[in-house]
Amino acid sequence: MANVIVMPQLGSTMTEGAVSQWCKSEGDVVQVGEVICIISTEKITYELESRNEGVFRKKIVNEGDIVSVTTPIAIIANKEEDITNLLSDNNISYIQDDNIVELSKNSNNKIPEITSERTLLNASPKAKKMARNYSIDLSDLKGTGPENRIISKDVFKYMEEVNKEIKTSPVAAKIATERQVDLNLVNKSTRIMKQDVLDFIKSPIKKNDSRILPTIMRTVIAERMTQSWQVAPMVTLHTETDVTNLINFREGLNDHCKQMGIKISYNDILIKMSAKTLMSFPMVNASFDGMEYILHENANIGLAVSLDEGLIVPNVKSAEIKTLGEIAQETVELINKARNNKLTTEDTSGGTFTITNLGMYGISYFTPIINQPEAAILGVNSIIERPVVINSEITIRPVMNLSFTFDHRILDGVEAARFLRKIKQFIENPLLLQL
Repeated sequence: MANVIVMPQLGSTMTEGAVSQWCKSEGDVVQVGEVICIISTEKITYELESRNEGVFRKKIVNEGDIVSVTTPIAIIANKEEDITNLLSDNNISYIQDDNIVELSKNSNNKIPEITSERTLLNASPKAKKMARNYSIDLSDLKGTGPENRIISKDVFKYMEEVNKEIKTSPVAAKIATERQVDLNLVNKSTRIMKQDVLDFIKSPIKKNDSRILPTIMRTVIAERMTQSWQVAPMVTLHTETDVTNLINFREGLNDHCKQMGIKISYNDILIKMSAKTLMSFPMVNASFDGMEYILHENANIGLAVSLDEGLIVPNVKSAEIKTLGEIAQETVELINKARNNKLTTEDTSGGTFTITNLGMYGISYFTPIINQPEAAILGVNSIIERPVVINSEITIRPVMNLSFTFDHRILDGVEAARFLRKIKQFIENPLLLQL
């Protein structure tokens, strides 16, 4: 019995996803728990693991294809099992079991038609890089790798053929191919000799600008940030806070929690402070659908996590009722899941407020963009020591700036200022969290 891998539903709100990268090729042996491919959605990137062992027999969708949930994307079967007839006749039935479906020759059901909004060239990363560097159109090449994949050898061969068309000595042509030199750039009207190629290699090379397709996550981020900027009239307020007591408070907590293996971060404390404050400012914990204000009962605080592909915002659900220890453990778990492509859509959906921290990069002020459809976002800046006046005397204190962006459709400036003032009071008097 063969098994079909389907596009998994990683959360109740997920309707479609894309295979951003295949980690297995046709013919590869697959073990239980091995990553088959990387799935990308509007909110997350997820490593899809196999729940069956066998041979990766058929890749049904290509990298970049966007398909509906439960759509078959690949087939795992025994090496000798015949699946050709099943595929050609579309006589495949499937019953979803998480991300696995079973094939039956006796079924009249068909694989759902696959539609693709973006199909990438089937080429290896090295081949793509070479093509970008030397302005080669990969669509002109015929791949000789698995599944007609274009590999670096194909690019070398193409360059060699192009170089042969230019009047070049055999030695010059050989050096050009070995050193990946495009002889069109040597720019010589007479025959190109060995020394011409060597001189070109030594000289500064003016390379053409390259173009790369954005990742699916990067595309979604661009769309959501543009939408947020166009939809919401945003205003950013800045304030400075003395973090002397916050630093001492955190150090005391960590001394106490060390034996339990828990480490409290500034983000954890700010999540708790924000959640507690949101309960007193319901409109900051609201959203607006264009017709009505939606007041959220719980404070689901999102924490922006930076990945190579871009930002992702998992959130701590009901942070207002959780202890700092619970929040600390949950944020560590969410960050690890984000960095290992294990987040589900449940981890990233339902947020009501977001915190984004650029303090570790030495940033003093910035204007964060609201994570729609939320009403506001809190930007956290770096802690620096500077002179301040206390009781008419100048002293050195650690200070931190807060940048609070709000949606003026939902909040007025006075309400936003009161909220930010309350956050500042918590930071400067963190023992208030215990009241």
